[in-house]
Amino acid sequence: MSAVPTPAALFDLTGKRAAVIGGTGVLGGRFAQSLAAAGAEVAVLGRSEERGTAVVAEIEAAGGRARFIAADVSDRTTLGVAAADLAQGGGIDILVNAAGVNGKTPFAELGDEEWERLLEVNLTSVFRACQIFAPQMSNRPDGASIINISSASSGPPLSKVFGYGVAKAGINNLTQYLARELAPEGVRVNAIAPGFFPAEQNRALLTRERVDSIIGHTAMRRLGSPEELDGALLWLAAPLASGFVTGAVIHVDGGFSAMTI
Repeated sequence: MSAVPTPAALFDLTGKRAAVIGGTGVLGGRFAQSLAAAGAEVAVLGRSEERGTAVVAEIEAAGGRARFIAADVSDRTTLGVAAADLAQGGGIDILVNAAGVNGKTPFAELGDEEWERLLEVNLTSVFRACQIFAPQMSNRPDGASIINISSASSGPPLSKVFGYGVAKAGINNLTQYLARELAPEGVRVNAIAPGFFPAEQNRALLTRERVDSIIGHTAMRRLGSPEELDGALLWLAAPLASGFVTGAVIHVDGGFSAMTI
């Protein structure tokens, strides 16, 4: 029987290299900080250099290693340049697809332009990033991990987030397809489906009335805090902790998905 690893060893990412796409956002920035705190060297990818360098500064102030790389999830060229940059340093072991944009236009009023934007940023960009970064993640000694960000709105359907919810449902399916495609190359692909965590992209949707409705439908009767996603993120990132987990969608939602009437 093999030795039982310590809890610290299970989640140790020392020597691993991670890229967080959308690392300039509230949740993405938290993901970058968590991976760095576990020992990974983190590349923070996003459009805002100001916010990206701020995340990097916080990581470095805590003793971690990070750098900002400008990239636009909707632009294959900039993602390719970022991937080539990271490949020169030995490639990455962990990819987190955390970029996202929300929208509250109802179905009957949703125009082509907004619909296409919601699908582009929330779904197509994840496909694109995985296609670009997967080659440098293949056949690594300890395997590699792709972590996509789904949502409680991926199903059953919620009100006011039609386009966003459809895109996130696509993330669940994309995650399973990629898990099947990339397993022979040692790349695990999973998703985290957060419940309701106040962030920049959903602040306009979280009116008092809607928050009350959400809390009434959440078993734990409250909204989530960003740090409560750390455990799922680090578990899926760490090869020793989740080496036999792929194609899973992990709900971190306070029991929202377990509630009916």
